Amino acid sequence: MTNLNDCKIITLKKIADKTRGNLTVAEQAIDVPFEIKRAYWIYDVPGGESRGGHAHKALRQLLIPVSGSFKVVLDNGAEKKEVLLNHPWEGLLIVPGIWRTLEDFSSGSVCMCLASDHYDESEYIRDYGEFKAIYGK
Repeated sequence: MTNLNDCKIITLKKIADKTRGNLTVAEQAIDVPFEIKRAYWIYDVPGGESRGGHAHKALRQLLIPVSGSFKVVLDNGAEKKEVLLNHPWEGLLIVPGIWRTLEDFSSGSVCMCLASDHYDESEYIRDYGEFKAIYGK
């Protein structure tokens, strides 16, 4: 079973400038603990809707709330944990074998995802029953 504590907040480098605004950096193998092969972002999520609702077999991801906030519900098949993401200088590392659901998006929120591999549909587990059979207790 995958340990929920393997999913953790990573604080990214924040360069503050009171006059010109802030800048945050995410560098592969320095801040992000994997090679970045894909980046995508989620936005304009209607109120009350959720995203995710799946697990990955080998893919690692770093979710970053570039704007606004949202909640991530992590599930290893035996226990769940909720994480609020609301700082653009923090990202949530999600390891393989964790079911994730993104919920409660604030108005105007943007979630950027850095992924360890290119898109591959066979890498997804989209059925919760199948996920529980593989990873649950």
